[in-house]
This record gives sequence, structure tokens and C-alpha cells, in this order.
Amino acid sequence: WCKKIIYRLIVMNSEEILKILERVDAIQYGHFILSSGKRSSTYCQCAKIFIDPKIGSKICNSLAKKIKDQIDQNIDYVVSPAMGGILVGYETANQLNAQSVFFERVDNEFQMRRGFEIEENKNILFVEDVITTGKSSKECLVELKKLNINLLGIACIVDRSSEDIFSDHEIISLIKLDIPVYDEEDLPNELKSINPTKPGSRII
Repeated sequence: WCKKIIYRLIVMNSEEILKILERVDAIQYGHFILSSGKRSSTYCQCAKIFIDPKIGSKICNSLAKKIKDQIDQNIDYVVSPAMGGILVGYETANQLNAQSVFFERVDNEFQMRRGFEIEENKNILFVEDVITTGKSSKECLVELKKLNINLLGIACIVDRSSEDIFSDHEIISLIKLDIPVYDEEDLPNELKSINPTKPGSRII
């Protein structure tokens, strides 16, 4: 027999979340090139959260609570983009008793590989680690919607978007951060004096 694991979903407030992110160095400061090509003085490296699985589980448990508060339908699959979304997608699916698959880039386009399949009409939650401009998420969602599924919502750990970037869904986030982003040709003086780094997994 198989014992079903039942998680007690809890939700932390924004101050508690921010303290955890700063403690594990998931929030970094400097001059960063984001995956969209935009520039920022602050970078959210959510992979740091999952170095300690207990912290990763706690964060995703709280995110799952917020998701369940807003989505009352059964979630069949949690879908995420590689690389940044894989860990949060997997652990959030674990907390929601859903299945977990991910898209990855091949020749700069998102594809579902490794034998992953999603049946038609399944209920899908799309999960990212951080959403800023939504560029990668939108690319992934275009491919996902070709599969004739029911997209129930879009969620992330950190929402640092500055506008409503998804027409059909509001972002369900664990924390909302107001962090400016800039075009390369429109940098503030304090960033011009710092050599930029590209900390993410995607090569521009």
C-alpha cells in the first residue's frame, strides 16, 4: 500500500518571505543583465532557495496555499520553463499533489521533450521562479496552449513585473517586489559605473 502524503498548507507574509530570500542570498545587488536583455540593480536568484530542501519546501508550501486560495479546481499538471522554473515547479506540484513537467529551449525555442506528454483538457498551472517582463513565460505559454489544455493560472515566487503582462490571468505570487528595469541605452549613472553580469542560465 502507498501512504499518501498530505501537506498542511501555510502562508507567510511578505516580510517573512523577504527575510528568507535575503538570508539565503536569493536577492542580490549590482548590475545584472536579465534573461529579457533588460538591466537591473537587483537580481532574484531563486535557485538559492533550494540549496536547503527544507527552505525550498517551506517556500513552495506557502505558494501552494496562495494558489489553492485562488484556484478551487483540481490541478492536474504544474508546468514550468527550464531552467529557473524546474525546482519551484516540481516542489509546488508536490505540495499540490499534481504532476510536474517542464519546457526547455531547443534552438532558442521552447519545446516539451524527454517523453513528457499532457493529455487534452487537463487542468494546468504554469509556475515560474521570477516573473519580470514575462517574455520567457509568454513564449512557453504559446506552446502550452497548442496542447488544448485548460490553463487555470500563472504563479511564481517573486513577481517583479510593473504592469499586467498576461491578458487572461493575474499572477499569483508569494511576494511582489517593485524593482526598476532599464534598457541598455538608458541606464542610470549608478549602473553605468558597474560592470554587468549575466547570472541566469539563458545565453542572449
